[in-house]
Amino acid sequence: MTEPLILKKYSNRRLYDTEQSTYVTLDQVAEMIKSGRTITVIEATSKEDVTSFILNQIILEESKKHAMLPASLLHLIIRYGDNLLSDFFDQYLEETLKIYVNSKMTFDNYFRQWLKMGMDFSGTNPSGFSDMNAFTDFFKMFGSTTGKSEKEPSGNDGEA
Repeated sequence: MTEPLILKKYSNRRLYDTEQSTYVTLDQVAEMIKSGRTITVIEATSKEDVTSFILNQIILEESKKHAMLPASLLHLIIRYGDNLLSDFFDQYLEETLKIYVNSKMTFDNYFRQWLKMGMDFSGTNPSGFSDMNAFTDFFKMFGSTTGKSEKEPSGNDGEA
């Protein structure tokens, strides 16, 4: 993993990229992060780490374009922020998002394999599919591999 990019934040709200020796905008920082870079933002005078503050600014700017969080969740964050939700955000939200992204990438990869093979989704196991068990295990997380419940009602439950 590469070292994080160090940005300096000056009192005039400008961000300075120490690698490229140039000032950058929040949009440019967002693009760096989307491309996989990790950043650390240091206040130029106090040397305080203000990375979270800058990342929050980026999220707020993005939410101007399209709402990222529902209003009800934002109300809860404001209402219980430092008390109840801080542990949740610190411990669980990040891991939950990582699991979601990893699962989505895995599913997308399997789906691409199916498309490449021209599979008709009939439920047969094509000989060329690399790991059908992992694929079905992925769907078992959601309760079923077929989209139907595991126990289908037979229509005959013993009552007359």
